Amino acid sequence: MAVELTFLGAAGTVTGSAYLLQTEHASVLIDFGIFQGSHEEQERNVLPAALDTARLDAVLVTHAHLDHTGRLPLLAKDGYRGPIYATEASIPLASLILRDSAHVQAMDLERINRKRERAGEPPLAPDFTAEDVVELMRQFRAAPYQRAIEVAPGITARWVEAGHMLGSASIQLRVQDGGSTRTVVFSGDIGPKGAPILEDAVGFDAADVVVMESTYGDRDHKPPAETVAEFEAIVGDAVARKAKMVVPVFAVGRTQLLLYLLAQMFRRGRVPKFPVFLDTPLGIEATKIYWAHMELFDAEFRALEHEHPVLDDLSTLTVTPTAQDSVRINDQRGPCLIMAGSGMCTGGRILHHLKQNLWRPGTAVLIVGYQAEGSLGRQLVDGHHTVTIFGERIAVRADVHTLNGFSAHAGQTELLEWLGPMAHCRPRVFLAHGEARAREPLAAKIRERYGLEPELPDDRATVTL
Repeated sequence: MAVELTFLGAAGTVTGSAYLLQTEHASVLIDFGIFQGSHEEQERNVLPAALDTARLDAVLVTHAHLDHTGRLPLLAKDGYRGPIYATEASIPLASLILRDSAHVQAMDLERINRKRERAGEPPLAPDFTAEDVVELMRQFRAAPYQRAIEVAPGITARWVEAGHMLGSASIQLRVQDGGSTRTVVFSGDIGPKGAPILEDAVGFDAADVVVMESTYGDRDHKPPAETVAEFEAIVGDAVARKAKMVVPVFAVGRTQLLLYLLAQMFRRGRVPKFPVFLDTPLGIEATKIYWAHMELFDAEFRALEHEHPVLDDLSTLTVTPTAQDSVRINDQRGPCLIMAGSGMCTGGRILHHLKQNLWRPGTAVLIVGYQAEGSLGRQLVDGHHTVTIFGERIAVRADVHTLNGFSAHAGQTELLEWLGPMAHCRPRVFLAHGEARAREPLAAKIRERYGLEPELPDDRATVTL
């Protein structure tokens, strides 16, 4: 049997990452994430017919985000009992994110099943439960950075820093096929250069095949330093005005970045210390995991930590794990800054804070992440004068600031630079994890710069390497 690669997700989309690599003697799955977005996309969150869990030797995880791990419990429910390899920091984050996903499913199904009961219809069961996640985590094995380990007969894998989130990695496989060895690289999600906290992506210098993300293959981002300066200016102005700042945050990554930036501002005296509230239970737990793995932080963070603990600079930080704690923030006067989930304002505690504060002139709302079409966050970015929260029309009199440079994904130029050291090998390049508007411009740039002809695989496509 020749070496075959099947694309089971993230082919023409940015969610559902899953790639099946098969040889005569082994079968390895790289990532198994959920599809997110439209109802039609979410209906694809099943076990593909092409995936035989009985034959599967190992699962390799690039990082913990749900679009790379969210279908893993389905494997275990189908009988897979083999190892799931991920970096040490990715394992607790995957557990946290998957348990939260199970909780969200349970809450959604409770509401849906109430309607089904009234309609005389049978209840629906969740894809997986928190108990399923607990059982699944027993199958995880820690993979070291930079050291190759055997993951299946004839296949070794090496994880290197990807700079996307804590524990994120690109993976290089060496695949024995008869008397030859093929080197196959999976980029995972590549982070931007120079972003605070994490080390930059490392990459590889040799490959026969590269499966590469293309999320922002059509554009470059504003340099991180410019966005940091913009953030500091907005915070400084709000503090001077004694205003409240409300920030919708993604619990993993963006939350920890903002805490770090505030700590720097306090340490350097750029603003006097003021109350900061971390009002996302998931974000609170994720922050504990980040701080437990400072060995993965960049040199600038480690230097600050060496002077004195960064957490000492956050002496005015209050975490609010319970709903009662969250409600008490309503009585807090400015200046203060409230970070709450969810990042796109589609649910969670941020909705309560926006309802309380959007209509108040002088309030500063900071949008620090991507906002999908149709989300409340997108309405704020697009300048809507009124929005609906919990069925009530709310006037938008707050100042809404959109900071576009905090993306955790590399831009076009950085993607090209990541591929560069491997280009001399003339690898076969497959562009995944990107929509057509991003994949096609990146393919053109790769063709122009390196003389390679990238392939844009369709979903469920199988190619012979």
